[in-house]
Amino acid sequence: MKPSSSPRALQYARSAALGCVVLLLLVAGVLSSWDSAHHIVLAKGREHGTMTVTGCGSEVCTGSFTPSDGAAARSRVSVDRSVAARKGDRFPVVVKPGTDDVVRTGAPGFLHAWVPLGGALVLAALVIGGGLRMTRTAWGTGIAGGVLLVATFIAL
Repeated sequence: MKPSSSPRALQYARSAALGCVVLLLLVAGVLSSWDSAHHIVLAKGREHGTMTVTGCGSEVCTGSFTPSDGAAARSRVSVDRSVAARKGDRFPVVVKPGTDDVVRTGAPGFLHAWVPLGGALVLAALVIGGGLRMTRTAWGTGIAGGVLLVATFIAL
């Protein structure tokens, strides 16, 4: 190899490694979000209704489920705790099949389900801008993640 091609090869290797880090961050964000989001996005055929919060613990809130589509009423269901769920609140939910766990639906629930992707976009923007030196792409990625996080905060 020529002496001048070695730094170029290292630059390509660094870019490929950082590209893999960005890809890993984004895939992890999508997979983490999809765990809750697929119940909202693919809600056809699932039990829909309204949850009334009766109490909140450190990780989950519990309450009663009133069906809206002919499903069975449940006296106790649980939803992941968020800052927006307080005792007495009512919001639309969909039941996860085979469990008594529910996921909030509607625009607030949809946005809340995709919060991990928003965080992953913000982290990926740092790698894209700082490591790959693609500032415009980094700004776009970071702004997209920030908008998702702020929209979720406002919606909830």
